[in-house]
Amino acid sequence: MSLSPDLITQALRRVYDPELGMSVVDLGLIYGVEIDAGRVSISMTLTAQGCPLRAALVEWVRLAVGELPGVEDVRVIVTFEPPWTPDRIVLTPSR
Repeated sequence: MSLSPDLITQALRRVYDPELGMSVVDLGLIYGVEIDAGRVSISMTLTAQGCPLRAALVEWVRLAVGELPGVEDVRVIVTFEPPWTPDRIVLTPSR
């Protein structure tokens, strides 16, 4: 199985914001995924600049993607441009 943005997004669906009880994907916190061979860059935001879970969420994202076969390095870039709003939440049907 080769790395793809979809595969990485699936892994990120297992990373939950414990305060809101939703995945970082469903919350709309993931802004982009780039893959260069085994190096993955993820651009993400947080619901607030002063989020007390910033370090933990970044580490959880890094670990979830780093477990995928073929991933050699994971870089997580936190940005607040554009700022997150509740409009970014994606409600997915239950499976």
